[in-house]
Amino acid sequence: MLSVCVAIAVIAVPGLLTGLAAGLRGWALAGLAPLLSYAIGGLTGPWTAAIGWSFTPLTYALSTVVFAAIAYGVRKLTVRRWSPEPEPGLWDRRGHLAVGACLLFGAAVGFYATLRGLGHIGALPQGFDAVYHGNAVRYIADTGDGSLFGTGHVNWYGDALPVFYPNAYHLLASVTYHLSGASIPATLDANTLLLPGLLALSLVTLVREFRGRAVLAGAVALTAVAPVMGVYESMDRGPLLPFALGVTLTPLAAVALRRYLDRVAPDTGFVLLLAAVGLLCVHSSTLFGGILFAGPLLVQRWLTSWRRIGRDLLALLPIAVAALFVAWLQLFGALGLATGDVPYFGWPSEWRASTALGALLSFQHFEAHPQIWLSVALFLGIVFFARAGALRWIGLTAAVTGLAYMAVASSNAPLVMALSRPWWDDPYRFFSMAAIPLCVLAAHGLASTQAWLRDHLPPRVPAVAVAVVVLLGFVVLSNGLYFRSNGARVYTGYQAADPSKLHVTPGEEAAMVELGKLAAPGEWAMNDRFDGTAWTYALSGVRTVAAHYDQTLPPSDARLLAERFRDYETDPAVRAAVVRLNVRWVILGVPLPAPEQPYQPGLVGLAGKPFLKEAWRNSDAVIYRLVP
Repeated sequence: MLSVCVAIAVIAVPGLLTGLAAGLRGWALAGLAPLLSYAIGGLTGPWTAAIGWSFTPLTYALSTVVFAAIAYGVRKLTVRRWSPEPEPGLWDRRGHLAVGACLLFGAAVGFYATLRGLGHIGALPQGFDAVYHGNAVRYIADTGDGSLFGTGHVNWYGDALPVFYPNAYHLLASVTYHLSGASIPATLDANTLLLPGLLALSLVTLVREFRGRAVLAGAVALTAVAPVMGVYESMDRGPLLPFALGVTLTPLAAVALRRYLDRVAPDTGFVLLLAAVGLLCVHSSTLFGGILFAGPLLVQRWLTSWRRIGRDLLALLPIAVAALFVAWLQLFGALGLATGDVPYFGWPSEWRASTALGALLSFQHFEAHPQIWLSVALFLGIVFFARAGALRWIGLTAAVTGLAYMAVASSNAPLVMALSRPWWDDPYRFFSMAAIPLCVLAAHGLASTQAWLRDHLPPRVPAVAVAVVVLLGFVVLSNGLYFRSNGARVYTGYQAADPSKLHVTPGEEAAMVELGKLAAPGEWAMNDRFDGTAWTYALSGVRTVAAHYDQTLPPSDARLLAERFRDYETDPAVRAAVVRLNVRWVILGVPLPAPEQPYQPGLVGLAGKPFLKEAWRNSDAVIYRLVP
């Protein structure tokens, strides 16, 4: 649990200090703090790399001081000329305590559901994407390279095309890794366990900022951690760790935007700037997701008073210009990726649009059963939608994101694929984004039910008791916010009933750790791209020829060795590539289930080769030392 505590501190403290200096207080400070921290780390890494400095925990701490000092200066300038922003009001002390209790309960349920799926902190993710994130965190921790192309160097080195990837997630995880002393899998898991709670906190902050009742805030803290497609599916598939983090922070775009437009001033503008940049630093698609989420807020404002259109656009112009200047490394990197040579194929459509609509309304993607009580709450939210007040725009957000999911899930039309490119045309990602406003509507249904019962029951029945009955009833009817089924979904991304079916087996993990003990610093290992040994660098610090399952545009040396490494004795080109990469070891794990060719061609039949000496073996893996 030490890694979890350290992760909380790394994610919370810099944002809390900076937000406090910028004038944030209460729920707004607590909710925006994680996003501000990712903005600080996400900007610090690339800019320090650009001037030749390393990214370390000390660098992160110093940059926090700088950002907090800037925020303090901006706040001091503001209070001299602008009146302070009004408090949202509405909640009394009991309301704050009740919302806090619901938030803690929801976060604990989400934490437990995720932990049930992981099995234990330190479980290694089995999916396609996780190996990139694990190796990326190790790379930043080992090298201090916080650049936006650095994390890709583990797999795309030498003459390979540089790969851009927003790295705020990896930068802060590398700080957690340094400070906690935990393994890379434990570091990733610590961040993953916090995702349901972060989403609940973001949505509570959203309700608070838009003057929602405490009952609504308490309800949204519960509904946020209940839907399987919110963050749990992203844990199972990939896992899509930066994307899932971005989903949890997306509602804060509306919080920062509302605060700024209601009181256009330097301090609220500074917070909006960091919020927008923070979303971009987590993942390029997260900023677009934030725009989809918060855009309907502008529609509601402008329908209320069309005169606001010009004023709002004029107020947002300097924020856009400042963001372009501050985050130009991320923006131009993303544009370069979109227009570069990396192929974009998208994902096949899943089903018909009507089926996709049914999946949305039943909170059921590929699960065996719908989450029916969330559907009931959503139905009530639609029935009582007129009572949503300042949050009515969330209905348009649900419509926009829901229609986007339906389009991606049911069509591969060129226009659909072009518009969905920031999300790689992936239906799973669009379903996760649509889940956010649906959670808010479901919570509105529960809160409105409580209000209706309060107004129709005898006056002697306390409103607090009605709220407890409604919220507790939802928890009971949903079988503890669906923690079992949600945990079961996470389980398939980390565990298997038969360990031999795992992509990365415990025996392979043990071999990779052992290689870290055998190899000297700077020595590389030859490996197969498709067994579990792509995780070697993350687990041991030993670089491997293949450090990702991805076959897209690999280095020429990696292609050569994958095809002809077995000809080391007779092929000068192979020996030259071995020298260039300083390959001194070979590690092989459980091969693909293809008996006719279990490994890549260059790795078939290595046993007994005179240029290799077996150094270690278990039932799942073998390590050879290369004999010069």
